[in-house]
Amino acid sequence: MRKGPAKYLIFIIVSLISFAMPNGSKAQINAEQVLTIGRNVLSMDDYMLAIQYFNQAIKAKPYLSDPYFFRALAKLNLDDYAGAEADCDMAILNNKFKTEAYKLRGFARQVQGKDSLAVEDYNIGLSYNPLDKNFLFYKALALTELKKYDEADSTFNVLLRQYPRFDSGYTARARLELERNDTTAALDDIEKSLSITKAEINPYLMKAEIYWKRQDWQNAGSAIDAAIRLRPELPDLYVNRAFVRYNSDDFFGAMSDYNYAIEIDPDNSAAYFNRGLLRYEVKDLEKAEQDMTQVIRLNPENVHAYFNRGLIELEEEKNKEALADFRIIEQKYPRFYPIYYAMAEAERNLGNNRQAAFLIHKGEELVEGYVNDPEKNPLDRPAIAASQTHSVNRNGEDTDESETEVMERFNHLVTISQPAEDNLSYNEKIKGRVQDRNVNVEMEPSYALTLAVPAETLKTLSNYFRELDDLNQMRILNHTIYLSPGLASANYGDMMTELFDISSRMEARNGTNMRPADYLLLGITETMLRNYPAALQNLDAAIAANPQFTVAFMARGYARYANALSDMKISSENKNEEEAFLDRNAYTTLLQEALADYDKVLSLNPRVVFAWFNKGNIYYEAQDYTSAMQAYSEAIKIDPEFGEAYFNRGLAYLNSGNKAQAFSDLSKAGELGVIPSYNILKRMK
Repeated sequence: MRKGPAKYLIFIIVSLISFAMPNGSKAQINAEQVLTIGRNVLSMDDYMLAIQYFNQAIKAKPYLSDPYFFRALAKLNLDDYAGAEADCDMAILNNKFKTEAYKLRGFARQVQGKDSLAVEDYNIGLSYNPLDKNFLFYKALALTELKKYDEADSTFNVLLRQYPRFDSGYTARARLELERNDTTAALDDIEKSLSITKAEINPYLMKAEIYWKRQDWQNAGSAIDAAIRLRPELPDLYVNRAFVRYNSDDFFGAMSDYNYAIEIDPDNSAAYFNRGLLRYEVKDLEKAEQDMTQVIRLNPENVHAYFNRGLIELEEEKNKEALADFRIIEQKYPRFYPIYYAMAEAERNLGNNRQAAFLIHKGEELVEGYVNDPEKNPLDRPAIAASQTHSVNRNGEDTDESETEVMERFNHLVTISQPAEDNLSYNEKIKGRVQDRNVNVEMEPSYALTLAVPAETLKTLSNYFRELDDLNQMRILNHTIYLSPGLASANYGDMMTELFDISSRMEARNGTNMRPADYLLLGITETMLRNYPAALQNLDAAIAANPQFTVAFMARGYARYANALSDMKISSENKNEEEAFLDRNAYTTLLQEALADYDKVLSLNPRVVFAWFNKGNIYYEAQDYTSAMQAYSEAIKIDPEFGEAYFNRGLAYLNSGNKAQAFSDLSKAGELGVIPSYNILKRMK
């Protein structure tokens, strides 16, 4: 995310939640009651559930301003800034005098980098209240981002004259002064902020940055120590302090910090990389190699880790392994001349003197070509592949990753990041900052017929399927059949007992008077047991007995789709090229047959939204994203509140490279209760 207000400052939520609603008439009581419940839920940080209440209020009274405003606030807390902005648009459309909506929209725009538009919103707010602290504060930040330093400074002066005890104002003005390279003024404002409160971390981080640039390692270390006392759970702070300790020749302290950073965050690649370099420096080669291997596991594109591991392997006399690492770099950066000298050394160690001479000559040719004509013969200068790192040399100076510096130490100053909450149960994930819980990027599953009651979720879609409801109302079976996203979990032993009971009842009829519904019931049971061939045999019989049996076509479409996925997964292992080709053809045929079943469902009832959705999933599985998007769009036409369809269409847009549409669809899906949407939105940014 860009360096904006969200990095340094926390949006003040409490004041917004307490903002008074206008009194409604008696006809608005129900909508306002739902809105009140939503606000109470919002105050408990249950943002996803709050959004569902605001959705109800909007549906009942779409001309009210408050439901849109509070839904925008919930979305903002979920990092859905585009969605928050859109809801503020509606809040302002319904009530142009709602000044808090301008504040919220300005903030959402600011975080998206729309600083000019944000300033417009803040100016509107200031026209109503010229001395509002938050409007002045955010306006000054936006002006700083726009590099309108004089206007920003003037705004900060007004702000701090009116609110001389506003510590965040001094911190933000210090950032402005750093932009102007006035470190003395910046330090002065940082000290003013710290004189008001020592409970905020950002002044200490800025102070550490200033002293680091001055190579004043003692004061830089003291500032980071203070930051760690405030937020001891942040591993990046220990990586930063290790850098300072290294430059203070405190190798033991630096190693201790890297160890602790990894203990807190076992996937912290910066800590592994730096610790590996430190171990390399003290010739603990085996452990240094292990650290570089960990970096490569976490980030296979990190050429610096390959280079350093190759150098370590050279010293360990693992010349073949070193060559393999160097060749990975050569393939990506063929004009990176130091790699040829390193490869030459490995070849020479292996006795391949002719190849070593060739590689040295190749490196020298690159250097000579560059010296003669730098523009025509540029050299590759691979930068460290991590957006959160900053490359410096031993003297604390910025590097431009020149070719001679690659063999030097690469230390990282890692920006502070919001820690994620992990290891929570499903129900807990519904509450709070769901965008911080990493999820696998997987499409929402196809809908299946099942005998198990589907789990309750926040999603707004009712699993109504008219023909299925008619069948259940007839009560000709001893079971209720449900429609569920994916196969609802059921105990295997219970399902086997169920299958035995169903089969026994049918055998009691001596194989006569078998109804289509009986075959359907057997097919659904076998599908739940993942015995797809048996399921398909029974569903074929149900359709043969009743060629207009819509529910059976729906069930068979899913069974065919699931069978295709299962077969492809099983057959993907230990197959030669010819067998794999045949398997792929069979897989494609099964998917086409599943599509044909859903097409039949839609010919019998074009309003079966789940058939369109399942078709979209089949196309998505086949990587035909255009057809998938069309199918999901048809589902959304039938039910504009089909959250899973928005979610999957968003993923299809993402895979097609249309990030703007993906943002829009994922935001809508989150609004409709699809929890993974917000995490993906956050990661997309």
